[in-house]
Amino acid sequence: MFNKVQLITYVDRFGGRTLAELEALLDGPLAGVFGGVHLLPFFDRIDGADAGFDPVDHTVVDPRLGNWEGIKALAAQVPVMADVIVNHMSAESPQFLDYLANGDASPYAGMFLTMAGVFPKGATEDELLSIYRPRPGLPFTVATMKNGGTRLLWTTFTARQIDIDVSHPAGAAYLQGILEQLARAGVTMVRLDAVGYAVKKAGSSCFMLPETFAFIDRFAAQARSLGLEVLVEVHAYYRRQIEIARRVDWVYDFALPPLVLHALYFGTPGPLHRWIGQRPDNAITVLDTHDGIGIIDIGADRTPGDNPGLVPPAELDCLVETIHRNSDGASRAATGAAASNLDLYQVNCTFFDALGRDDGAYLIARAIQFFMPGVPQVYYVGVLAGTNDLRLLERTGVGRDINRHYYDRAELEAALRQPVVEQLIDLIRLRNSHPAFNGTFESRLVGEHALSLAWIHQDDRVELAVDFRLCEARLSADGHTICYRSNGLLKRADGGPNHDLALQA
Repeated sequence: MFNKVQLITYVDRFGGRTLAELEALLDGPLAGVFGGVHLLPFFDRIDGADAGFDPVDHTVVDPRLGNWEGIKALAAQVPVMADVIVNHMSAESPQFLDYLANGDASPYAGMFLTMAGVFPKGATEDELLSIYRPRPGLPFTVATMKNGGTRLLWTTFTARQIDIDVSHPAGAAYLQGILEQLARAGVTMVRLDAVGYAVKKAGSSCFMLPETFAFIDRFAAQARSLGLEVLVEVHAYYRRQIEIARRVDWVYDFALPPLVLHALYFGTPGPLHRWIGQRPDNAITVLDTHDGIGIIDIGADRTPGDNPGLVPPAELDCLVETIHRNSDGASRAATGAAASNLDLYQVNCTFFDALGRDDGAYLIARAIQFFMPGVPQVYYVGVLAGTNDLRLLERTGVGRDINRHYYDRAELEAALRQPVVEQLIDLIRLRNSHPAFNGTFESRLVGEHALSLAWIHQDDRVELAVDFRLCEARLSADGHTICYRSNGLLKRADGGPNHDLALQA
């Protein structure tokens, strides 16, 4: 992976509807801006129960977008990352339909995980309650077979996403086939989606077990043998994320988005600075993705024991409430019990709205992201300083759709002319081109309210100095200084008449 800013996007939501249109965009208005692109699921079909994360056929490009030749053409222009949905597949997949029709006689019978497959002697109440799931309720769905019988299937996410047994020969062959197809198409990196849930074991949480790590090791080795780098996607307690990072090529720094918000809301970089001192360097840094803003990543561990989070519980609650205030309540309407496709550990909101649509605060947040060790990725909505799509949320009822807007070409070109977007792209170009970012990183706390981040490589130096109390920053490079300052639109959590009440929320 190049040490340059990457783009995360759906093929059909960023100024066009096809791979050819996306390629033209990256070769036109955005030429030279991104050092790679993570294509969110482009498999057949892209409009299932979970925006492509429930593929009917993971080895076929949705024909509405193009074909594998289109992926090859894009990969010849810019490095491409693709998802391998490890944990599950669509209830409409040919394999699952064959299983429903033929039961145990199907060649795919053992491919789909049942409750009995994990608990052959039945499960106790304690065993069922110990299962970790990012949704309310138990992860089981009743399926009716063609012969009239029923099976209790394991469905971690939704009833339309059927978990597979990654250790079964049919499951292993299925996943190997996906890797081989992606490699043939010129993809150079894969993201293992939902891999933390891929191994289930009776009497455990069924999440990030020692057996899960062993599976990741094996599967990553298969990927590397095909020339593919591997990114592991796991939302988890921060110490667990550090442990995961030691065993894989790349992990996301999911703690960074809420910690940047915390620093800007509370006017102090203390928790952010402490995280900088221990975070893994083999990180993909993000502020936004196709999912929500993670909360579990900086909170206390939910397992027994004294395992505090990166911020105290009261401040974490206040952070969530401040996101809701800055988004004028839109994020509240898209989060938790207010929306389907429920995530218990995320707040659904664009990052620009989480900062009250304050251009200066947004550019400060992006500058902090780009200065973190690792490789930055920017979500397509974030590239355009996008705002919450309440119409899409209302139409689908899916909380995360508030941050999954469909941009047509005219809307995209208008967004690119916004001063905040122009300045963001200038910042991306600086991050991509300045030689200091290939050198040594330094971080220094300045008093209670300021933070200095710097990169030094031989005679080259870039520095970002942020005063969180004043919400302003200075970026110094090559004798020039760029200043970013809050527009005054950001609602803070560090002062004002409602501060004490907010902390009690």
